Parts: sequence; structure tokens; C-alpha cells
Amino acid sequence: MELSDSTLSILKNYASVNSNLVINEGSTLQTISEAKNILSKAEIKESFPKTFGVYDLNEFLGVLSLVDSPRLNFEENYVIIGDSTGRSKVKYFYSDTEMLTTPSKEVKMPDTDVRFTLDGDTLGKVKRAASALGHSELHVSPSGSAVSLTVTSSENSTANSFSIDVEGSSSSDKYNFIFNISNLKIDQGDYEVEISSKLISKFTNSASDLMYWIALEKTSTYGE
Repeated sequence: MELSDSTLSILKNYASVNSNLVINEGSTLQTISEAKNILSKAEIKESFPKTFGVYDLNEFLGVLSLVDSPRLNFEENYVIIGDSTGRSKVKYFYSDTEMLTTPSKEVKMPDTDVRFTLDGDTLGKVKRAASALGHSELHVSPSGSAVSLTVTSSENSTANSFSIDVEGSSSSDKYNFIFNISNLKIDQGDYEVEISSKLISKFTNSASDLMYWIALEKTSTYGE
């Protein structure tokens, strides 16, 4: 089998969430961070013939880049990664899935209290602002009929900040949901974002069957 560019992009993103990955038989990819505060699920074009573990996902992706147009042939204990000519190949052994971090159950998203659209350009601006200002928090709060995304610091009331309004709606006009920006490890693209006052959020990619559930900071407030 060959991996599409979209699947490779997801795998590269998953490597930033968790360094290891269990790839299950079929067309569903899932990962969860070691801290259990980021979970993702994706339906991909390909169907894997068996379940196997990858201990170092970045290494696995690096191996794929060693050959042109890599083709994967799955054996009992390893996968053969070869090029289109058959001249070069890599034997890559599976890791024990019992030793790797995997999601143990499906996430049941509570009722949504705030929803908004987050396009890739806006997320890029947020991350650049965080880098420029040296802040680690993204605050989601009301701004008239829109939703305001603000890069700032809760610990410093006079901190410089960056804000941008996005299209959205909410069930209350009093809320301040806080993300740790380092947890926004989502693949490129545009997303529909749902936030619950139970301090869990869901990011749904607008162009593919790719979802993330990301925990919010406990300092978030709702209805106060």
C-alpha cells in the first residue's frame, strides 16, 4: 500500500502529540498525548491490513522518506518499505502495542456552550503572536455578537496582548475559556470549534474527517 499526502500530514501531526502510535487494522487513526489532555481521531483513505505499534513515529516517518514513492508491504512482525523500482527497501519491525499509549475509550462531548470557526490563517496569527509576546495562553471570550481570541497572560494584568474576533455564538455572554497554546497541536486547515463549560473542546476539520478533543485550563470561567 501507499500512503496519501493527507495521511502523511496527519501522521506528522500525530508525532507532535505523542511520539508513539498504535495503528489499528482498518481506516481509523487515533492518538492521545501522554498527559491525556489531547486526543485525536481521523478517518483516512487507506485501510491498514493489521494492527501494529510504532515506538518512534518521527523515526518511522524519516524511514518513509528514505525511499522514493514508498510502498508498504506488511508482514507478521515487520513492514517492508520499498521504492517503486524495487531496488531499495527497509525492514522496519513493529513495537509491542501493550507498551504504547493508546486512547482507552471514545470521548462523549458534553453540551456545547461556545462555538466558532477557526481558519488556518487565524491560528497561524495566534501562534505567531504567542511567540512574539512570549505568552502561553489563548483566552476565548465574548465580543459583541462575535467571539474574541486573545493571546495574553492571566498572571499579568498589564501584559501586552493580541486579539482577533472570529465568527461564532455562545449560550452565555459571560465566559473566559483558556487554552494552553502548546496544546493546540492540530493539523493544517480550517476547523469548527466547540467548547463546553465542562472544560473540554472539540476541533472538527472542515475538509476532512479529522477531529481533536483538547482540554481547557482549570482557570477558565463560565457564567461568572
